[in-house]
Amino acid sequence: MTATSPAPSMIQVEFTSEFHPGWNKIAGVSVTGKNVRIDIGEYFFRYENPSWLVCDWTGVRDELLNAIETEATAVEQMALDHIREHGRTTDDPGDVLKIAEETTSFLFRDELLSEPGLVQLGVKARHLRMLREVGTLMALNRVELSGKISNVGPAWMFPVACKVVYGLEETEARLVDELYHGTWFDERRRVEAVKANAALGGKLVHGCQSQVDMRGGAVVPFGVDLTEFRRELRHFGDDWIERVEACDR
Repeated sequence: MTATSPAPSMIQVEFTSEFHPGWNKIAGVSVTGKNVRIDIGEYFFRYENPSWLVCDWTGVRDELLNAIETEATAVEQMALDHIREHGRTTDDPGDVLKIAEETTSFLFRDELLSEPGLVQLGVKARHLRMLREVGTLMALNRVELSGKISNVGPAWMFPVACKVVYGLEETEARLVDELYHGTWFDERRRVEAVKANAALGGKLVHGCQSQVDMRGGAVVPFGVDLTEFRRELRHFGDDWIERVEACDR
C-alpha cells in the first residue's frame, strides 16, 4: 500500500504587495508584510473540495483581454471558450492566490482612479487596495455546478470583512461593496471583469441576488445552479456574517 501525505493544514503565500495588517483580526489569518498564512481549520467555515479551476494569468492577459466581442461571439462566450481550452485543476491554494492577486491587480488598478465617475463617487487608492486584497482571498471560495457552496471563508462576506479588517463605517463599506458587485458601473469595466475572471475559472456572482444585506459573493463556474446557490446562502449566510463580525470583538 502506498502511503499518502496528510492534507496540509496551513496555506502560506508571499504576495508581490504587502497585505493590510488588519487581516490579523480575521480568525486563522496571519499577515506579516507580503507574507500571508491561513490556518485552514480555523479560517474556513466549509472546506469540502480543496481544488480549483484556474487559467494561467499570462494566457488570459495575452490572449483574452484584447479579444473583441462580435455579433457572433459574446464576451461571456469568449471567456467560457478560454476556460475550456486552457483551464486546469489545481489543489494548491497558493497557486490560486497568486493567480487571484494578478487578476485583482489588473481589475482594480490605481490608474483608474482618475476616471470622472470614480472621482465623483469618492473612490480612493485605499478602496482599490481593499478590493484587491479581499478579492484575492475570495478566490479560495468554491461553488459547485449544483450550486452547493463547498468552500467558504470570511472573505466571502466581502463588505463585512472590510469593516473588520479596515475599520470601515457602514457607509464606506457599502461603497466598496457596490464597487465590487457593480463592476464599477461601467460597461467597459464589466467586460474587463468577465475576461479577467476567466483566470479564476468563471464569473462573478454577487450574494445579494437573494437579499440585499451585504452578503458578498464569489467567482463561480459558468453554468452554476443559481437557485440552489441562493438557497444555500439564505440558509447559512446569517451565521457566516455573524462569525465574521465576531472577529472584531
